[in-house]
Formats: sequence, structure tokens, C-alpha cells
Amino acid sequence: MNVIKKTIKTIRKHIHILLFGRVSYGRSIGVTIGNNCRIYIDKFGTEPFLISIGDNVTITNEVRLITHDGATWLFRDEKGRRYRYAPIVIGNNVFIGFRSLIMPGVKIGNNVIIAAGTVVTKSIPDNSIVGGAPAKYISSFDSYKDKALQTFVAECDFDNSQKYREQVLRIASKIFKEELK
Repeated sequence: MNVIKKTIKTIRKHIHILLFGRVSYGRSIGVTIGNNCRIYIDKFGTEPFLISIGDNVTITNEVRLITHDGATWLFRDEKGRRYRYAPIVIGNNVFIGFRSLIMPGVKIGNNVIIAAGTVVTKSIPDNSIVGGAPAKYISSFDSYKDKALQTFVAECDFDNSQKYREQVLRIASKIFKEELK
């Protein structure tokens, strides 16, 4: 009976996502999600009601939002097992890169970029770009924004009469990053 209930729940989830999208699904399970968000995950942990997402946020594929500390299962005494739950708050204008991990009790400020694969164990202040495991400060949001506006391809530079592949091959940077030392 339990397997049937789980299967039905999974089917309902996928139908909801197909019909209404991941933002709607997140809201339906208790995640607070602002406006103009792009959410590419459908797993919000076991306490989705502890997650708050601002406006203009992108959460890319395979990002994990963890709102509890499962290791506390190991700590027991005469009062029983211990539990630790903590919210995750994501500000406005935030981009969270592929396969990043956001730990319990983290607050992410406004105008923040989190690089792919980052493990966020501490709160991130406004106007920051972070990356690594654990997350380290890389640069200010404004510095990267200035670089992007000056050197990256603008939307108006795309030629929509061409196929996507041809457009990307035409405008892709041919400059590689410097070598490790």
C-alpha cells in the first residue's frame, strides 16, 4: 500500500510540473517564491516550508537546498534523538549555479551569483560572487556586471534568422582562460 501511495504522489508531482511548472510546484508544497523566477529543480528537501526565494532568482539543475542536519541522528541520550532545522533565505537577483549545495541556516543576499558546484555553508552578503567548496568570495557583483556589459555578447547581437548552433558558433569566445600555475 505504501508503494502505491508513493507512486501516486510522484505521478501527481510530475503532472503538476508538466502542467504548471516548477515554480508553481514549489509554491504548492510550501516554498515561498517571488516573481520572475526560473527554477530548474523539483526537489526542495524535507522541509520546503523553511525555504524563501526572492524575485528574479535562477536556481539551475541539480541544486540542493538542505534545511536540516541529518547527522544529529547520531546524538542521543535519555531525552532521545536530537534535531536541527534551519531556514534558507534567498534574496532578489540571485543566480545559483549547477550542482550547488545550500546548507541549513544560510541567508543569501541580493545581487549574488553562486558559481556551479559551490558548497554554501555560511551566509553570503549582498553584491557578491562566490564559488568553491566551501564557498569563497570571488568578486563583487558590480565588478562582474561591468565586465559582462562591456565584453559579453548582447542580446541584440543574435541573428534570429540563423539556427541556435550557428549563432553560438559565430559569437562564442575563442579566448581561453589562463593556465593554472
